[in-house]
Amino acid sequence: MAKPKTKAQIITGMAEAADITKVQAKACMDALVDMAYKGAKDGFTIPGIGKLVLVKRKARWGRNPATGEKIKISAKKVVKFRIAKPCKDAVLGTK
Repeated sequence: MAKPKTKAQIITGMAEAADITKVQAKACMDALVDMAYKGAKDGFTIPGIGKLVLVKRKARWGRNPATGEKIKISAKKVVKFRIAKPCKDAVLGTK
């Protein structure tokens, strides 16, 4: 299995593909990440890749795996990423 690309490798690839400098590519990537962080609570979509969404989880009962004791898990907010269909088709192949 191949190693995941580092941030530097991604920035280099973006710079070469867009014919811009690495500094400009890094600024674009940082701007996209910043926009995603700020927009996640309302749902932030990256077309063709997916969407960041904020989900409220309800309180529930769980078990402590070490003791088997029943415990209360409180309600909380979590960030999820929903993969877009074009991304799934490109990575997994169409059926």
